[in-house]
Amino acid sequence: MTRLGLGSYGVAWNIGVPGYEQPSTPMDAFGLLRVADELGLRLVQYADNLPLDALSSEEQAQLRDEAQARKISIEVGTRGIQTDHLHRWIELAVYFGSPILRVVVDTKAHHPDPDEVVALVRAVLPALHQADVRLAIENHDRFKARTLAGIIEAVNDPHVGICLDTVNSFGALEGPDVVVAALGRHVVNLHVKEFTVRRVPHNMGFEVTGCPAGQGMLDVPWLLAALRGKSFNAIIETWLAPDASMSATAATELAWVRQSVAYLRTLITD
Repeated sequence: MTRLGLGSYGVAWNIGVPGYEQPSTPMDAFGLLRVADELGLRLVQYADNLPLDALSSEEQAQLRDEAQARKISIEVGTRGIQTDHLHRWIELAVYFGSPILRVVVDTKAHHPDPDEVVALVRAVLPALHQADVRLAIENHDRFKARTLAGIIEAVNDPHVGICLDTVNSFGALEGPDVVVAALGRHVVNLHVKEFTVRRVPHNMGFEVTGCPAGQGMLDVPWLLAALRGKSFNAIIETWLAPDASMSATAATELAWVRQSVAYLRTLITD
């Protein structure tokens, strides 16, 4: 059964985007839980913009306790696939009861080629098996979908799959149809990120921008039908351009999340 959840990249401006004006009261890990609860969602996914390893052990325990009290499940995510780093995050996945560890391969300092990715993932297979955690590698800008599929097939282990993001691969000149065709069979997690492609006013180019789920060009019913039979949770993310002020941006972002939940609840009931 697919469950609907909210990701920390669904409220990125409310958390704070580096290099831009910060919100007056940045949303923290506990705030994400509260927003999800208010929306009736029983699942949250923490990514690298709200890293759980930055919390103290006491704060981690408090977060786990509050999630349990609110009956909200936690999925964890990070950036980077160095062996020691992944081992620490597998332990965090177990601590928070997360069935997956969503990961973005690249960091600012490390851009491994496909062979190195395979080797690094294989190095943590025993830990993934012991923890019964599935590594969910997210499609990001650098690798084309067929390259990512090749990585998953080279590892060839049921504890390693794909976190499919519906927008990221535009950076590799690939739309959702190409991505789903190449990676759909490997999906263990889904990021529902709505988008619109429109010609710029001067007609010399296009821009890809976000919008609430169901109000753009992503065919969500097709997407869910194409992935039918796979075991994954659907995580809401947004792609909002900043408004005139941070307060307006943060408010619009939360409105988009509410609209996305309302639409996706017509398609996903958990």
